Amino acid sequence: MNTKIRTFTDTDWPLVWPIIEKVCSDQESFTYPNNIRQDLARAIWIKPAPDHTVVAVSDTDEILGTAKMGPNQMGPGSHIATASFMVAESYRGFRVGRKLGEFAVNWAKNEGYHGMQFNAVTESNKPAVNLWLSLGFDVIGTVPGAFNSKQYGSVGLHIMYKKF
Repeated sequence: MNTKIRTFTDTDWPLVWPIIEKVCSDQESFTYPNNIRQDLARAIWIKPAPDHTVVAVSDTDEILGTAKMGPNQMGPGSHIATASFMVAESYRGFRVGRKLGEFAVNWAKNEGYHGMQFNAVTESNKPAVNLWLSLGFDVIGTVPGAFNSKQYGSVGLHIMYKKF
């Protein structure tokens, strides 16, 4: 499958929202409420610059996934980027997450960030952990029992980092 990454537009929201809603209701990878309201999800996912939101699309412009990226902190911490990624359930395992991850890393480098930090990667989400490790991120710490997974119960949240 050919996957292209492009900037999110307002007309994408009706197709991005179901992805976010499903990922949140699964309660396996994000610390967002499992019954998140659409208005809250949009406010969290779509933010003004310097943040940047993208979608992964197929050749037919079908939305396969989405990512948001920007500074991890404000002020003196704003030189380190962060990003979040969600892939539509039917496209997991098709390298959509990898394309989004590669895009986010390159975007952050091009924007002049010094590194990228993920604040909460669920340790039981092995595909995500393995993807970030393969893209050069390290687990720099784990908060034990910080996430309540529907499937696994209490699991740790990794903090992962890649220096540019």
